[in-house]
Amino acid sequence: MPKKREPPEYRWASYDNNALLQLRFSSLRLQLRNSPVWPDVERLYDELDRRGIRFRPHVWLATEWFALDGVPGFGIPFYLAHPRLRQLEYNFMGEVEGGNHRWRMRIMRHETGHAIDNAYALRRRADWRRVFGRASAPYPDDYVPRPSSRRYVLHLGHWYAQSHSTEDFAETFAVWMQPKARWRRDYADWPALRKLEYVDELMQNIATEPPKRRDRSVIEPLSQVDQTLGDHYRIRKQRYASEESRYDAWMKRVFVPRARRPGAIAASRFVREIEPQLRRLLDRRARLHPYFVDHAIRTVVLRTRQLDLVLRSPRREAKRPIVRLHERIVLDILRRDRENYAL
Repeated sequence: MPKKREPPEYRWASYDNNALLQLRFSSLRLQLRNSPVWPDVERLYDELDRRGIRFRPHVWLATEWFALDGVPGFGIPFYLAHPRLRQLEYNFMGEVEGGNHRWRMRIMRHETGHAIDNAYALRRRADWRRVFGRASAPYPDDYVPRPSSRRYVLHLGHWYAQSHSTEDFAETFAVWMQPKARWRRDYADWPALRKLEYVDELMQNIATEPPKRRDRSVIEPLSQVDQTLGDHYRIRKQRYASEESRYDAWMKRVFVPRARRPGAIAASRFVREIEPQLRRLLDRRARLHPYFVDHAIRTVVLRTRQLDLVLRSPRREAKRPIVRLHERIVLDILRRDRENYAL
């Protein structure tokens, strides 16, 4: 029986944020197989095995989640490889993308969709193009989703399947691959069901075939990235700043900066505390798909955390305006949907 590897010790694990930000990625010397995320990689391989799929994507540690065209594998962000780096990510970005097991597996199934597309050159098939469209279409810097559309599955946030045909396939594959998936029931009346049925048939056809591409290239491994963590976070925060500020004015009417009420409970914490009640109220009042509610709650939690907002009033008085805030966000999404796609 092979001896279990002990996780390595890292000197930088005791560094404060300022010292960590001065380090280069190449100096972290992280090891994927000895990291907390490796059991999830093995879980992913087990899921593929239970589906009878021969293919296994190769994975490596990178600066962020990504899969590149032509590469039958994907990068996993560095911060998932060590608790201290997870804390750094949380401190600077307000959340840890893939920070819990369920979320992490959802992203990894999505990235596996890209990897299997690359491994078998699926996008070149005529039947694939008939279902998902041309993969050669330009990939947009930004996109305006249609939240009410039922032509796409709902999996990762921001209606990501609508961004491009390759993302549409990866999201559809991820929904299909979920253990105990009930996609036939969940999408019974949706045009998206045709895509899921196509993926189901396609995976059966290629399950035991050897991949056409077996390249195990590792793109931009951390050991070759000389960028500092400080530069990395500065660029990321600039990239996301404009996207995150849409509802700031609404949030500041419901919450206040911590400086005005130093001892008050954090807005993000309170929203998470009342999340079950919040979901029930939103469902009863608006009859919304859970995906819409997830989007609104995540938007409020993330942005109030970034702005360091706290409750304006005592807990009991705070609930009603918080529910109204979430309703306004959802209604704004639906309003923009109607305006952007009005006949």
